[in-house]
Amino acid sequence: MGKDARARVLADHQAKAVGRLIRISPRKLNLVAQSIRGKKVEAALNELTFSEKRVAGAVKKVLQSAIANAENNHDLDVDDLVVSEASVGKNLVMKRFHARARGRGAGIEKPFSQITIVVEERREKEEPAKPAAETKPASKKAAAGKPAAKKPASKGAKRSPRKSAKEKA
Repeated sequence: MGKDARARVLADHQAKAVGRLIRISPRKLNLVAQSIRGKKVEAALNELTFSEKRVAGAVKKVLQSAIANAENNHDLDVDDLVVSEASVGKNLVMKRFHARARGRGAGIEKPFSQITIVVEERREKEEPAKPAAETKPASKKAAAGKPAAKKPASKGAKRSPRKSAKEKA
């Protein structure tokens, strides 16, 4: 009689975790999220561990949760995981007031934010190394050991105000 189960939004090789009610502005949280986007999970964890930002600890917890979800719920290999998406959004805003001069008050907003981290499994394809003999030089002049000729300056190019030694003589 209940509702049908929701269809899975992510692909089979992806897993996600969401951290809600993180007590920092989304703009500041996005600076930390930006530093881990596209990195391998191991490098992202190292970056968050040694980051000087206060919110890095909360982001690290969410990333570890996404890794655990990938391993336990979706049977993904932890060594091949990459942070494919780290999006930041607004959450609730606490409104306070600050007493000001002459009996007035000024509003203060204390924002909360949330972060969604999606990790995906990417396997690196091993390419066979090419032997050094097959590589070709970029041009024939470079192969002969001759320096490349300079191109003449365009008509609209500005000349320096100083005269060279050749022009003075």
